[in-house]
Amino acid sequence: MLRSMYSGISGLKNFQTKLDVIGNNIANVNTYGFKKGRTVFKDLYSQTVAGASAPGGNRGGVNPKQVGLGSQLATIDTLHTAGSTQFTGNTLDLAIEGDGFFVVKDGTKDVYTRAGNFYMDQNGDVVDGDGRYLQKTGGGKITIPPTATSMSIGQNGSVTYVPDTGGNPVEVGIINIAKFNNPGGLNKVGGNIFEASTNSGPVIPGAPQSGGRGTIKSGSLEMSNVDLSEEFTEMIVAQRGFQANTRIITTSDEILQELVNLKR
Repeated sequence: MLRSMYSGISGLKNFQTKLDVIGNNIANVNTYGFKKGRTVFKDLYSQTVAGASAPGGNRGGVNPKQVGLGSQLATIDTLHTAGSTQFTGNTLDLAIEGDGFFVVKDGTKDVYTRAGNFYMDQNGDVVDGDGRYLQKTGGGKITIPPTATSMSIGQNGSVTYVPDTGGNPVEVGIINIAKFNNPGGLNKVGGNIFEASTNSGPVIPGAPQSGGRGTIKSGSLEMSNVDLSEEFTEMIVAQRGFQANTRIITTSDEILQELVNLKR
């Protein structure tokens, strides 16, 4: 069989994957804290028809003769660029301006998110939409007494409330912000949640505005970093690439048909 046919098949598979990633990006264009994916290809190994030779005697050197055998998937990156900030006016809507992730407790383990739409349950604990507790520095959940008259969250992550008896505000704690040496190595597990992996590096917890961590912006939410114009352009490129690879396969098939017809 012709090598070009198998090269075309490898291209079809890769562009199918690229379209899958683009489709997921577009589906999450309005998902708070979503980080888009990017597909990167690389060539497969090449078949060496003749190796290179060094200069010698009365002849110069000769370059190798190689035929490529198609393409393969190199990486599917998660791009942690900042999304735009949308003002909501809700105190418990939080956005991180800069690096870092909110830490929430999922059962017995910590997981991480950039989606800052938090709420209070009936006990006054600050939770996300799935009931995971927002963590403060040093560990532990953040609890606002039901009798508090008001609460506020500062840019440094300090959570305070005013007691019903009046007086000075009481600080509950400071919101924990996690950093990673390689945030691109985090695993997406769904629900706007990331988990540490073997290549993300260990979690480095700390307070906002310290150690390169971002600033907390209360009353705002970070939107998805998906750019629709970019995604539609990439979709066109992927569609044309898919079509071009189908032409490779059909042309190779026509050549094979001509070979079969030689016997007639």
